Amino acid sequence: MIDLLKQLCSLDGVSGWEDEVRDHIRKTAGPFADEIREDTMGNLLVFRKGAKNEKTVMIAAHMDEVGLMVRGATDDGYLKFGTAGGIDRRLLFGKTVRCGQKKLPGVIGIKAVHLSKPQERDSVPQITDMYIDIGASSKDDALKKVPLGEVCAFATEPVEFGKGFLKAKAIDDRVGCAVLLRLLEERPVYDTWFAFTVQEEAGLRGAYTAAYALKPDMALVVEGTTAADRPGLKGAERVCAPGEGVVLSYMDGTTVYDRDLFEKMRSLADKHQIPWQLKRAVAGGTDAGAIQRSRCGVPVAGLAAAMRYIHAPVSAVSLEDCENLYRLAKAFLEG
Repeated sequence: MIDLLKQLCSLDGVSGWEDEVRDHIRKTAGPFADEIREDTMGNLLVFRKGAKNEKTVMIAAHMDEVGLMVRGATDDGYLKFGTAGGIDRRLLFGKTVRCGQKKLPGVIGIKAVHLSKPQERDSVPQITDMYIDIGASSKDDALKKVPLGEVCAFATEPVEFGKGFLKAKAIDDRVGCAVLLRLLEERPVYDTWFAFTVQEEAGLRGAYTAAYALKPDMALVVEGTTAADRPGLKGAERVCAPGEGVVLSYMDGTTVYDRDLFEKMRSLADKHQIPWQLKRAVAGGTDAGAIQRSRCGVPVAGLAAAMRYIHAPVSAVSLEDCENLYRLAKAFLEG
C-alpha cells in the first residue's frame, strides 16, 4: 500500500487535467483487466469478470486533486489564479507549485510582511491579492510559459513520518485509487467495474457519466474524509481521527447512504475484526451523491480514510487506516 500510495501521490492530476494519473492507472491495471474504457469525460472504467454475473457492482475512486488554475498575469510577469476545488486560502502563500504542462516551478506570493500595514497582517489576503512567481519577466513571457486555463499542482513529495503516518498532497483520493488497484489483482465474486473518476473536486461530474453508462446494481465509493482530531476537541467535535479505523458515513452533504449497505459494512468490519469509526458530522460530499442520483437510483455505500489537513498542499493519513480500508472494501466485494 505504501509504495503504491507514494507513486500515486507523486503524480499531478488537478480537476480536468487528470491525464498523468489516468495513464499510470491504465498501465498498472492493464494486466488484470478484462476490459478498459475511457469515456468522453475522461473517466477510466476497468472491468473484471466475476465468478457470478447475476449482479454488477461499481466501485469508485476519483483521480483528481484540488489545485490552482491560471486566470491571468500581471504586466511584470506574475501569474494570477483561481482555485480548482475547495481550498482554504489561508494555506496558500509561501507554498511551491508545479505550473502548466511543462511543470514549471513556482511559488505563491503576497506582499512581504515588512511592507504590510498592521491591519493587513491581521487578516487573510484574498486570492486576488496573491500571485504565482515563475521567474517570468513580463505578462507575455508568463502566459507563453503557462497559458490561461492551465493548472498548477502543489509540489509536495510523499514522506513517511511519525508512527505509521504519510504526508503528501492528493491523498484525497489517491488512497481510493490505490485500494481499487489492489482489489483489481483478484477476480471478484460478481462482475465489477472499477471506476476511476474525474472532476470530483469540481462537482462530482465524472461520476454522473460513469454511473449512467455502467448501470450498476450497487456501488461502493472509497474516499478520504475530513479528520478533526486537533488539540482541544472532544466527543462529536472530533468528527473522525486517523488511526482509529475505517470511516463509515451514514449521511453527508450530497448523500443519505443506503441503510442496508451501511449495516452490512458494520457487520463485515466486526466479522473480520477491522477497526471502524463513524463520521460524526454531516458535511462534504463524494461521488456517492452523483452515483445515487443517476438513472433511477443506485444503492451506495461509502468507506473512507480519516485525513488531516484535507484539501491542502499537504495532508496526513494513517497507513494502517489505508490498509484496513482495503481490507473492508475487499470483504464487501467478496460478500
